[in-house]
Amino acid sequence: MFESEQFIEECRAALAESDVQGAINEIVKRAVSEPAQIIRAWGEPKLAGVETIYQAPDLTILNLHWGPNMDIHPHDHRMWAVIGIYGGREDNKFYRRSEDGLTQHGLKQLNAKDTAPLGETIIHSVSNPLDKITSALHVYGGDFFDTPRSEWDPETFEEHPYDVEHTMRVFEESNRHLREPAQG
Repeated sequence: MFESEQFIEECRAALAESDVQGAINEIVKRAVSEPAQIIRAWGEPKLAGVETIYQAPDLTILNLHWGPNMDIHPHDHRMWAVIGIYGGREDNKFYRRSEDGLTQHGLKQLNAKDTAPLGETIIHSVSNPLDKITSALHVYGGDFFDTPRSEWDPETFEEHPYDVEHTMRVFEESNRHLREPAQG
């Protein structure tokens, strides 16, 4: 059975391992292998959004819900991450810095029960191609909210400081679309 406090404790203990990201990946893989257990603990997602489960200088755990057909600009984290999907699908496009800003160099589709470790220099964009919410467990090797990051314009690939307000507007726009059928 998935329990938030136990999950946090396991992740905190993994910080002492020689391969921290690998140990966290195994913990996340175990958790998302039974999506119904996470949903039982955290509830069925109704809206897009980001819920902070744990935040410290060396570790952040998020329960993230991508709204239907939601897209997030290319961005970096500047810390390692482990992503585990427990509902829906997440499409990632990976990029490298180039003279023109960025060049795309890979794709990865994550479905329920999949995990993906991301290195600290990874730049990616995220899309939920489905007409339903995608739910993911994100674990970061640092304070996700207190680390300066970058994002890139998806058309020009011009780099800018990460704009949290813009990202929150993307989530709210997605939620507006989720609420519309209920208003009809």
